[in-house]
Amino acid sequence: MYTKQEAALLVHQFWTAFGKYMAPVASAEGAHINWVNYKTGEKDLRIVLEATQGKAAIALRCEHKDVAKQQWYFNQLLLLKNALHTATGEEWDWRPFYADEHGRMISEVSLAISGVKVLNQNDWPAIISFLKPRLVALDIFWCEFKYAFQDCPL
Repeated sequence: MYTKQEAALLVHQFWTAFGKYMAPVASAEGAHINWVNYKTGEKDLRIVLEATQGKAAIALRCEHKDVAKQQWYFNQLLLLKNALHTATGEEWDWRPFYADEHGRMISEVSLAISGVKVLNQNDWPAIISFLKPRLVALDIFWCEFKYAFQDCPL
């Protein structure tokens, strides 16, 4: 078992290692990018990476406080569902609205693997091998279709 401090340090070390591993990879637009804290340019629409004690996940998540705007963003994603699946080569999980652990309503499309633990350094290659190609593919998708999410009419 790890203390909270030891666990936090290992998690920090993982994300630092992942960031260094991804640093030489340019975005689809050729720019240097902070992959761990990917900025979509849309305040309430973000790419989320997770690595926990049991799973690793990547998601395009909307957390808008205005339910109508959140629905608009999710509908825009639905219109591009085939393009997302084509860009990534996989069928993603679609969750239009659910409450997170803090009671916030979230909409997202995501992919996850189970059976990996971020506190086990032996699992880091599997987590990185899962996240990297999906993050790069999601970046390609986002660079091509980000304009569909600008200028929300609501």
